[in-house]
Amino acid sequence: MTAAPPPYTTRRAVGEGDLAACFQVRKDVFVGEQDVPEEIEYDAYDATAVHVLAIAADGTALGTGRLLYGAAAAGKTGGDPAVGSLGRLAVTRRARGLGVGAALVRAIEDEAAGLGLTAVDLHAQTHALGFYERLGYVVYGPEFPDAGIPHRAMRRELHQD
Repeated sequence: MTAAPPPYTTRRAVGEGDLAACFQVRKDVFVGEQDVPEEIEYDAYDATAVHVLAIAADGTALGTGRLLYGAAAAGKTGGDPAVGSLGRLAVTRRARGLGVGAALVRAIEDEAAGLGLTAVDLHAQTHALGFYERLGYVVYGPEFPDAGIPHRAMRRELHQD
């Protein structure tokens, strides 16, 4: 007896169609649900970031996230070139509770490890601290506002196999 296929898969976004799906998820979640102004949701970092996508079996985008690295990440990570910056993690309302967010975080960490990075930083909305702590992230520094929402910086060391 074979196991049923997973209800979704995660992968690196490739091509304009995937990027459009990533941006639509972000628009639905951040702009639509959280009232983040659209003009600050998308930025110059989108052009060079590694984007990941969670896709349902029917091809529907369920979630996204991005990884900044190198010079693009320096302002968010304290300038350490070996640390990437996870951001813009968003899961559609219908996909919440399915493990999509955790799968996207792991996919971003895999991309970071593939780039030779030794850690991943992120700026978590304070209501999501427990989610990231369960995935091995540790809070550091004071709370700060981003788009009017309280955040904390977090980091997870990546263990190279």
